[in-house]
Amino acid sequence: MRSLLWMSLLALTAPVGAARAEVLVEGIVDVLVDGGNNYAWEKVTLPGTKCGNGSQYKFFVHRTGSPNLLFMMEGGGACWDYDSCSGRLGILGAANPNGIADDYMTQFTAKYVSPIVNGADPGLPFRDRKDIVTKGWNIVYMPYCTGDVHIGNNAKTYVDTTGGQAPLTWYHSGYANTIAAANYAKQQFPSVQKLLVTGYSAGGTSTSAGYYFIRKAINPAKGYMINDSGPIFMAPNANSLSRPLHDKIRSSWNLDSVFSLLPASFSISDMGTINRMVATEFPNDQLAYTGYTMDYNYSRYSYERFKTPNDEASIHAYWKTDQDAFVNELKKYNNFSYFIPHQRDINASHCSTIITFVGAHACQRMEKKYWYEYIDSPWQSWACHSEFVPMDVFLDRFINGNQRVRIYEPANNYNKEDAGMSILAPLINGALGG
Repeated sequence: MRSLLWMSLLALTAPVGAARAEVLVEGIVDVLVDGGNNYAWEKVTLPGTKCGNGSQYKFFVHRTGSPNLLFMMEGGGACWDYDSCSGRLGILGAANPNGIADDYMTQFTAKYVSPIVNGADPGLPFRDRKDIVTKGWNIVYMPYCTGDVHIGNNAKTYVDTTGGQAPLTWYHSGYANTIAAANYAKQQFPSVQKLLVTGYSAGGTSTSAGYYFIRKAINPAKGYMINDSGPIFMAPNANSLSRPLHDKIRSSWNLDSVFSLLPASFSISDMGTINRMVATEFPNDQLAYTGYTMDYNYSRYSYERFKTPNDEASIHAYWKTDQDAFVNELKKYNNFSYFIPHQRDINASHCSTIITFVGAHACQRMEKKYWYEYIDSPWQSWACHSEFVPMDVFLDRFINGNQRVRIYEPANNYNKEDAGMSILAPLINGALGG
């Protein structure tokens, strides 16, 4: 059976018409990720919550009877002007500019979003599905439709600078939505043992930015936080690489009104101090960052519209500089882990916990092979000369073992030279872009 599936993957790489390709891609991805999830989801609407276009905000709950709760923050861009909030900017704009449908959890993004939500690293041809630490947990799933990383607090009117469209009133109401959902979760799950707050991309940013509020509301016996690819980098002065982005969103989303509620260990003049605040306010919690050094998605948000030069090589260089400083900051706190692989072609090396954990592994000593190591895999010129740690192992150690894990993988072409990745990545990318 798996041989037939693999042949199907190969067949999909042949040229096909656009409409047929879309159907085939989603069908094959359904096989790749072993069907995603088919949970029973409860839609929740609460007064005072809304999407960016003013429609009712909706989040979704899956109940299992477990003592543990996953609070999942969905990603999907950000916005601070007409083009990015209206949807005209495309992939670099805000997700779901038209609001959240009632059947949202059966649609592609939510169904296949993450092994963490689905409770298993998906099975692939020649690779079995593997249950992971969050299997069977209760879930609060937060769709993203406000363009403000779930933390804004502003109603803003954006003008179309082309003059072609009427001004757009946009509700950056992420903070109100997040607080309402967290309070609802406390009512529904009054005695949470393990709370994992996580998210990817913009949802990763909101995980760090909103963890204090969510954790305080739910008050679990033990708290865990994993920010996937939404780092809030240090930006202590006007010359800091991420400062222009921070200043822009601080104004557009009225972040002072939210961050003024945080403890004094956070400084609004340097949003990167959110990491220090979370670590020191919750010294017994397990906190982590994961993401790729070669990220070319979130990194574009950070610098492309603010820096020159802004070609791909320059953006990678800015990101590496900020990431190095970020890691040095996290090293100061005993409860912070980091798990930073170098690159995978899926989603432009953006997000290590979405869709599949293939290529989401890290090795502290990924190095060029010795001559005798080519015997087993002559196509691969890289080898791990320390422990090879897959994402599911990291999650198990981090959550079940309460271990601090710190791996910052050096530059390498291990995933680039993986023959299976060259087939898998275009299929996943086609589905994500479709």
